Amino acid sequence: MAITSANQLELLQTAEAVAREKMIEPELVIEAMEDSLARAAKSRYGAEMDIRVKIDRKTGNATFTRVRTVVDEEEVENYQAQFTPQQAKPYFEKSRDPASFWTREGEKVEEFAGLPLVGDVFQEQVPPVELGRIAAQSAKQVILQRVREAERDRQYEEFKDRAGTIINGVVKREEYGNIIVDVGRGEAILRRNEKIGRESYRPNDRIRAYVKDVRREARGPQIFLSRTDPQFMAELFKMEVPEIYDGVIDIKAVARDPGSRAKIAVISYDNSIDPVGACVGMRGSRVQAVVGELQGEKIDIIPWNDDQATFLVNALQPAEVTKVVFDEDSTSIEVVVPDEQLSLAIGRRGQNVRLASQLTGLDIDILTEEEESKRRQAEFNERTQLFMNKLDLDEFFAQLLVAEGFTNLEEVAYVDQDELLSIEGVDEDTADELQARARDVLEAANRAALENARALGAEDSLIEFEGLTPQMVEALAKDGVKTLEDFATCADWELAGGWTTVDGQRVKDDGLLEPFDVSLEEAQTMIMTARVMLGWVDPTELEPKEEPETEGETSAEAGA
Repeated sequence: MAITSANQLELLQTAEAVAREKMIEPELVIEAMEDSLARAAKSRYGAEMDIRVKIDRKTGNATFTRVRTVVDEEEVENYQAQFTPQQAKPYFEKSRDPASFWTREGEKVEEFAGLPLVGDVFQEQVPPVELGRIAAQSAKQVILQRVREAERDRQYEEFKDRAGTIINGVVKREEYGNIIVDVGRGEAILRRNEKIGRESYRPNDRIRAYVKDVRREARGPQIFLSRTDPQFMAELFKMEVPEIYDGVIDIKAVARDPGSRAKIAVISYDNSIDPVGACVGMRGSRVQAVVGELQGEKIDIIPWNDDQATFLVNALQPAEVTKVVFDEDSTSIEVVVPDEQLSLAIGRRGQNVRLASQLTGLDIDILTEEEESKRRQAEFNERTQLFMNKLDLDEFFAQLLVAEGFTNLEEVAYVDQDELLSIEGVDEDTADELQARARDVLEAANRAALENARALGAEDSLIEFEGLTPQMVEALAKDGVKTLEDFATCADWELAGGWTTVDGQRVKDDGLLEPFDVSLEEAQTMIMTARVMLGWVDPTELEPKEEPETEGETSAEAGA
């Protein structure tokens, strides 16, 4: 776009041609031209001058105007674009040239008595700039840059609402393993890690992908595609299964090992429709259409169930499950399978159990019946030894307590005595003696823990804090938490433990009080209580605010 003169009808023709090519408004191109010509004019008249260019939308003539603003004397920063009322006085008169005029608050000034006011603007026309080769090239770069920005804005606005949907496109080229896709009025990118397996594409190949994200970027594509995202498979099923599209069947969860295997959980809101059968289709036609798009990925269609245990058993298909063991104090769930089903339940390289874990959102431990039996026997023996050693019981009586469900000394010491009396052969005197021994052992352990905590430097403010046992205080002191202030600065996960993601893998963070079964909610409550006691937090700020009644609700109550 070689520009030789500012006043040419070619400007409008060029603007229209560029606008058609880039599918943007011609006005944006003309504004870019005005900006580029203004910059070229500043290089001639002076960079500090406020030069503005206006291109006539009908004739293409460009008008160059110098703008100066009236400011207070002490506020003058640029003498080329600003002047004081006294300096402006010689120019404050009605000009014979209609291209030079004064404005005040956007309106032309017609009366010129006295001095101009602060904020008045004087505009005078200056000779147009003839662009040389370098200036023309510079102007061209400015225009192209502005056009690119406008094109990217148009592309973003057009595609931002299509995130989360499937889009069809044509492969344009490959760059370092990434596929650039023509999606009609824009370009999208399918990154190497978003492709399924080792699939490859050639220019002009048709491609179908999931719009994972649309975001503004300074350069490069703004539309990011994926063929490995679990939602890609969900959207494919929505296209193939009318019941899903209509909302009769709902996809509750999806887990994928892209290109290899996947699990999808579905539920039907119509009792007459089988969700699994509807997704499979007549002779497998519907699921095969999805499998074909996903490069032969094997898909297990799982019926969703609100009962976690039932859903987990379904998710581990095709393996058979003997039983599911839930532990409220544990983040994982144990699944017991027959010995011959272990490899099937785990799957190749752990694939089956990993997909089931992703599908259910649970951490799953797979045990064989033999392993579970050995573990339970080990727990039984461990608890039996605990009661024998700490309570001075014979093996038979200790085993009897374990068989009745007692797992630790606290349960024996503080349980309702009726539970002990319900054990065959235990009378009131025996129950009293059992509880007395258990309490003596616990009190001795508490005293020892307290002495050790004090020796480690734990202060009374922490020791006397409600909710912390001596053993907890000891554990905190060992880790350097010795005062109430130290305790109040802890994060909840530092006390209760938690999980973080490192390089895509979940990593366990052990909490200081995790061995004492302190939950995340309990940790949050204790920390906040400590902060209130120290005056760091206003307790009134923690009280839930009651939502004000709306006028409609008040009227309804009055009417009732």
